[in-house]
Amino acid sequence: MKPLTDLVPTEAFGHMIHGTKRTIADQLLNSEVQRLVRLLPGDSGLDAGTAADAVAELLACFPVYRSYLPEGAQYLADAVTAAKVQRPDLAGALDKLHPLLNPLSAAGADVPGGADLGELATRFQQTSGMVMAKGVEDTAFYRYARLTSLNEVGADPAHFAVEPYELHNRLLRRQQEQPAAMTALSTHDTKRSEDTRARISVLAEIPDEWREAFTALSSLAPMGDPAMENLLWQAIVGAWPLSRERAHAYAEKASREASASTTWTAPNPEFEDRMHAAVDAAFDNAEVNAVVESLVERTRSAGYSNSLSAKLLQLTMPGVPDVYQGTEFWDRSLVDPDNRREVDFNLRRGVLASLTDTAEAPVIDEEAAAKLLLVSRALGLKRSRPDLFTDYLPVSATGPAAEHVFALTGAVPWAW
Repeated sequence: MKPLTDLVPTEAFGHMIHGTKRTIADQLLNSEVQRLVRLLPGDSGLDAGTAADAVAELLACFPVYRSYLPEGAQYLADAVTAAKVQRPDLAGALDKLHPLLNPLSAAGADVPGGADLGELATRFQQTSGMVMAKGVEDTAFYRYARLTSLNEVGADPAHFAVEPYELHNRLLRRQQEQPAAMTALSTHDTKRSEDTRARISVLAEIPDEWREAFTALSSLAPMGDPAMENLLWQAIVGAWPLSRERAHAYAEKASREASASTTWTAPNPEFEDRMHAAVDAAFDNAEVNAVVESLVERTRSAGYSNSLSAKLLQLTMPGVPDVYQGTEFWDRSLVDPDNRREVDFNLRRGVLASLTDTAEAPVIDEEAAAKLLLVSRALGLKRSRPDLFTDYLPVSATGPAAEHVFALTGAVPWAW
């Protein structure tokens, strides 16, 4: 069977985000670019037009939200290099900008954190974060729909996974360098909550089935924008069952943020009518509903496994775990404001009270008591036995299922 990219052409993510970030710098945040230009010293040797072009290009090429100078000086240097590759004609201007945006570089490597950068360098760091947020999170993440569980704040949708060896390396470095840093799977700002992503990720394991289902959905309820169709059907499958109102609200926000077939400032009524008709079809068209329900049932069990595995790792890995409101149960939210709905904490308290040490372990089903059991027991262990979480060591697995195990310990062997 041919890959889904035959149906949904996919631009390389790196190229896409350069374009979306540059558009943000040139349009929505152009006033910030112009402010930076006005802060350049009079002897910079740059005219206003060239300076604005170079600043915007540098912002488009910035690899992270901000550089946090002086520690992140290499990010700025990398952005300068990338901008020269994109725009060789701006090389001279970029060389003049570089020391102005990192005035501490001349002071050497021992500059303390929090040292005064000056207004130009400080505002550039603030602006690079805004360009990243608007250009990547709020635009590219809605256009790049290859596997949308990867379209998350701080992630790179072009990277499908991390090898266990590499993850162990990263977690060990985290324990050594940032043992008290926060870890999270869902926040108020996630594009899809942890359990929505966990189910969507299962589609990567059944690519032929997903391609067949997507082809049917696209034929039964065409929107005229294959990328948005791909993104929207993944969201609906990942969050199902969800109300009609939630689905329509997500579709409108996602399509307008993508700014491909419709926008916030110039809505395309013809496209949006087709899109909302497709959403309605998930509820009202028997054939469409059957495809959606079939996919949900096909991915349900593996989705549970993904959710519980990721939660256990988050709660026991180096760092301080944050459990976002409501995610003690399954939470299949979509982007805000959907992930900020009221949470029934009384229900959770009641279920938690029933999970006594003598009670029978809950089955893994939609009631979500199994997830609450895992969360409560893991957090309880961290509180009662902090000595078990003072270090980080990988644990080897053997046997026929060894490749399906990712194991670690937080206690040094000689302390056992």
